Amino acid sequence: MAFREISVNEIREVLRLWLGTAALPAPGLRTIAGHAGVDRKTVRRYVDAAQVAGLTRGGTAADIDDELIAAVVDTVRPDRPRGHGAAWEQLLAHEEQITRWVAGDDGRKPLTITKIEVLLARQGCVVPYRTLHRFATERCGFGRKDLTVRVVDGDPGVECQVDFGYLGMLTDPEDGRARKVHALIFTAVYSRHMFVWLTYSQTLAAVIAGCEAAWTLFGGAFAVLIPDNLKPVVTTAADPITPRFSEGWLDYSSHVGFITDPARVRSPKDKPRVERIVQYVRGNFLAGEHFTDLAEAQESVVRWCIHTAGMRIHGTTCARPLEVFGTAERPMLLPMPAVYDVPVFKDVKVHRDLHAEIGRALYSLPHQWIGSTLSVRADTELVKFYHRGTLVKIHPRTPPGGRSTDRADLPEHKSDYALRDVTSLIAKCTAHGPNIGIYAERILDDPLPWTRIRSVYRLQGLVRRYGAERVEQACSLSLDLDVVSVTKIASMVERATEKTSPDLPKAFGHTASRFSRDPSELNTAANAPALSVVGDNAENAETH
Repeated sequence: MAFREISVNEIREVLRLWLGTAALPAPGLRTIAGHAGVDRKTVRRYVDAAQVAGLTRGGTAADIDDELIAAVVDTVRPDRPRGHGAAWEQLLAHEEQITRWVAGDDGRKPLTITKIEVLLARQGCVVPYRTLHRFATERCGFGRKDLTVRVVDGDPGVECQVDFGYLGMLTDPEDGRARKVHALIFTAVYSRHMFVWLTYSQTLAAVIAGCEAAWTLFGGAFAVLIPDNLKPVVTTAADPITPRFSEGWLDYSSHVGFITDPARVRSPKDKPRVERIVQYVRGNFLAGEHFTDLAEAQESVVRWCIHTAGMRIHGTTCARPLEVFGTAERPMLLPMPAVYDVPVFKDVKVHRDLHAEIGRALYSLPHQWIGSTLSVRADTELVKFYHRGTLVKIHPRTPPGGRSTDRADLPEHKSDYALRDVTSLIAKCTAHGPNIGIYAERILDDPLPWTRIRSVYRLQGLVRRYGAERVEQACSLSLDLDVVSVTKIASMVERATEKTSPDLPKAFGHTASRFSRDPSELNTAANAPALSVVGDNAENAETH
């Protein structure tokens, strides 16, 4: 059993019980030890010391005065003049060495009490572990904690402390699996009024959704938010002086108008008003409850925040948080912000096809940004591209799988082909000449006109090579003959026959040839000889 110092009142009670009362006989030492709550041998030592000091069983309780108690203590504990035993006195000679071991010296790490006990034993100082632990704690700075002070609550409606906490598991009806439920808890510093937002994730969208719901419940926003080191809020480990916030959080705080003052890493005392609320929510709200989905749990926790947590008598303020909030804090809040369209912030690279991908959709950018990395802010309406803070392009937001291409971003000689714009292609050909435009329109007169675009590009190439005038004449001549073929146009301009009228096809035999005959020679009806058949009788003869 560990050593326990007997107090003055306990000594007085032991001696009073030993004297006994008039109605009862004097009890034994075992009975006295049971009533006083001390060991029987301890009772014997104090009773013997009191008898030496002059106390007898015939005396009364008035005889047990302070002088008698002092004499008893001096007799029982003569070797503990300062309340400590011989082991403590032995450690005093090693106090400086123990202090260096506890603090660590010469670049070495601090030693444990167990190791210090071993090192002292090597030097011949053998003491109980508990005595060494008390000595190192009281005199050498082992395990000493810094003092803490209570910080005032500040003005009403200014500060709100925010913390994420794990609540428990909830079955998701969509996939039937159990998922972790986290609670984003908002606690007003002045009134202690609170709001809880339940979520499956700890993303920026979840944090902003929780903030939006909190402002709706509170009726406004607080001027200062004191969150934990949430990854969606603080990009890296928070610096005690200048923390670095995420782009999304900076955009949202600018939209609402509040200031963010995050707590330091592993410093729960920076947000004490909300730190213990996680256990309160878990034990008072979620324990013993069963919800079908997250929406039902959220509706229930909002009612709990108003009617249960809001109407309890707070242990520190000794008032109802909802009543204090309604009278002192609500009028001091910032006005309700407009609905916030949660954007996506990311860095993208512009590829060789003059497009960048955001949300599985493609957006075009000018040629000079190929290979560059641009910053993007994309909400449900617009996608904005920035280069070192300068806005370089704006596109309307398209759904996944879509594409937004600006014709001005593409090379002029490839824009029609890339966009399959046959109307623009025909207009460009018409600018070279009306017949060239008509010829291009005839070429593209197809159920799948973009499959004939390369032929029109070849026609434009002939214009660049041979000039618009010659191609115009070739197209005019081909249209007269109803011949639609870019290959024929190319053959004409290559042979310089675009100005020569072609001979019309003539009938066969229009000129004499070596083996030609007069048509009369082919008429056999007039020159046919008479044929006669000779038979037995002359009357059977027949002339043809």
